[in-house]
Amino acid sequence: MTLPSDGEIAMAMRTVRETLVGKDVLRLVATDGTFKGVVVREGHIAATETGDDVDRVWMALHDAHARLDPSFFGYDGARARFLKFFPLGFEDPEYARHERDYKIRAKTLVDTTVPLVDAKSGSPSGPAVVKAFQATNLLSPFEKVRLKDALSGPRAHEFLESAAAFAEGDIAGGLSGMAAALRPYDSGKWTVVTYLPYFWHPETHMFLKPEVTIDYATRVGHRFARVYGSDLEPSVYECLLDLVASTRREIEDLNPRDNIDIQSFLWTAAAY
Repeated sequence: MTLPSDGEIAMAMRTVRETLVGKDVLRLVATDGTFKGVVVREGHIAATETGDDVDRVWMALHDAHARLDPSFFGYDGARARFLKFFPLGFEDPEYARHERDYKIRAKTLVDTTVPLVDAKSGSPSGPAVVKAFQATNLLSPFEKVRLKDALSGPRAHEFLESAAAFAEGDIAGGLSGMAAALRPYDSGKWTVVTYLPYFWHPETHMFLKPEVTIDYATRVGHRFARVYGSDLEPSVYECLLDLVASTRREIEDLNPRDNIDIQSFLWTAAAY
């Protein structure tokens, strides 16, 4: 289908949003109380989305554009890759051995040595917090070295208090506080700021490993791949949680217990 001219569209529709993603145009128009989004690629409509909520249609349009990526394999593809490695899903003994058990041990260590109630007052000692971060391979050795310096410094309590605030729902305030505490050590990374909240509340929070998460989002057609930025912005984390919710809906029949399972599913599908 050839895209009508701008003049023809203007006569019947009103463009409310438009952006350029690569060489593609994403355009949202309003007409008769509804919204229609189109992805225009090389002068032709490559995808469409419609609805009565402007934000939902705009987000769906970004997802539709992501699905045009040649590396796309969808949630079904992600499921197939996960089950290839762990045929019994989250109940597979090999899944427990390779993915879940060590994370549960790390959660126990975090809850014991850096309990959330103590973190609110910034009271756990630096070495105890460092030990909690070193319990897994979720952070790189380089990140752990820099974080050790940060947690030995005078702003360690500020980091812990902000991490606790984040875990209890103050996403913007928590991110801002953690970023300020970690900035002198160049350690304000998504892996660092999401680690403790993820283990304190795995039913609510998600650990963010950017590279593999971006790859997964691209492959399942989720806008996180476009929204992600290295700056600690609440909008990035909120989009991550939307990716988590979408994944949970798509694999609900596999009965994921928490976001430890969701993160492990994501990692298996995109990184194994």
